[in-house]
Amino acid sequence: MYIDNENVSMIFMELEEGFEKAIKHFESELSSIRAGRANPHILDKILVDYYDTPTPIPHMANVSVPEARQIVIAPWDITNVKNIVKAIMASDLGITPTDDGKIIRLTFPQLTEERRRELVKSTRKIAEDTKVICRNARRDAIEEIKKLKKDSEISEDESATYEKEVQKKLDEASAKIDKIMDEKEKDIMQV
Repeated sequence: MYIDNENVSMIFMELEEGFEKAIKHFESELSSIRAGRANPHILDKILVDYYDTPTPIPHMANVSVPEARQIVIAPWDITNVKNIVKAIMASDLGITPTDDGKIIRLTFPQLTEERRRELVKSTRKIAEDTKVICRNARRDAIEEIKKLKKDSEISEDESATYEKEVQKKLDEASAKIDKIMDEKEKDIMQV
């Protein structure tokens, strides 16, 4: 769609940026949900006191996945093993780390059917929250378009066309969110 009005172009740019940010945040939230297999990204949000600076575990240790249900953390400075263990215990991972003084192991238990359903439910809630953010961005864009029509910067027909285009962009973003959600749900429910 060709847009010759600079203000309308800005509205669409902001709309698409808003959708992209919301979807990226959604994907980052989903990456922290464990689906029975070890995913090193669950450690990204756990901060450890590393020389008086809150630091994510991957920024202070090598993180590897030697088996499907195990993560091994090898701190670069072994004096921080206790701090990492303490941070993991304080997090909401629900996994007790084991350490031998040099490396830390996180072994993930097999998920029960009930736990899988809970994870899918929380994942759907995150997806719905993301869609609400996108719908709010659509509402803001449409309000801006109506304001331009009121100020006679665009015609009635252009306004209607742009509003339909905004809705089309929202539908595309919602479809993308649904696709990501479906993939995560399959991942979680896989036995």
